[in-house]
Amino acid sequence: MPKHSQHRSRGKHALDADDIEWLESTPVNTADDGPPAGDRWSTWDQSTPTEKGPRPYPAWLITELAAVDTEYGVLKTGKEADVHLISRGVPGTDRVCLLAAKRYRSAEHRLFHRDSGYLEGRATRDDRMNRAMANRTAFGKQVIAAQWAVAEFGALCRLWALGVPVPYPVQILGTEILQEFIGTPDGYAAPRLAQVSDDLDGLWKQLVEAMVTLAREGLAHGDLSPYNLLVHDGRLVIIDLPQIVDVIAHPAGPSFLDRDARNVATWFAAKGVTAADPESLAALLRTEAGIAR
Repeated sequence: MPKHSQHRSRGKHALDADDIEWLESTPVNTADDGPPAGDRWSTWDQSTPTEKGPRPYPAWLITELAAVDTEYGVLKTGKEADVHLISRGVPGTDRVCLLAAKRYRSAEHRLFHRDSGYLEGRATRDDRMNRAMANRTAFGKQVIAAQWAVAEFGALCRLWALGVPVPYPVQILGTEILQEFIGTPDGYAAPRLAQVSDDLDGLWKQLVEAMVTLAREGLAHGDLSPYNLLVHDGRLVIIDLPQIVDVIAHPAGPSFLDRDARNVATWFAAKGVTAADPESLAALLRTEAGIAR
């Protein structure tokens, strides 16, 4: 038995000179730190229970600690974040799932073109943080990045629990959000609504139902358009939710509700959906949210 193991067997907790000598003379096999395949070990165990998606976890989700993550490239590039396709699987088995990893960029590479209006309703209790965010210091941008990620993950969890069609939120780790990949099993992402021309009447009905559910909760997407709505197997899925707005608490909340209604209803109307009317949808959403004009 090595000297260090003998020391451990006596229950010694502090390092002495013999321990240090043993550690320095023992080679470290860094190759053993990495996974047997893929790019990294699964990060599932690095997130706390509150940083994981709603229970019960979906049957398709891989939660084994022996799982590894493999990168397959960028699905979408945005001004604040990029979305990557990864697979999480257990080596030597057929257990694997595809995930979309949304990664907010570091402070020096982030633009945050949308943040000024949305952050009005997101002041923290820390005045230093609020000043840093307002002045867009490096620290302030880091706080904003964390707020975007936390806000989006929280919104996904809340909306999933309400039955709103959003990707299942798997976990958040720092400024990386892992969520359900919406697409085919071989990695082809579902098209955006802007690319779809079939069954628009049915998709319109699905969208109105989802927006009404949001309004009843006092929420608006805040940036809804045909480009952040996916269509997969005839089902509409809402994505890109970091800027979700509390229409009651936010000083400009009703205007975000109206803008969402105008953006999507105008698009559907232009495609020939006769039921799509911006004013009627905005009025419906305000009524459901309990906001008078």
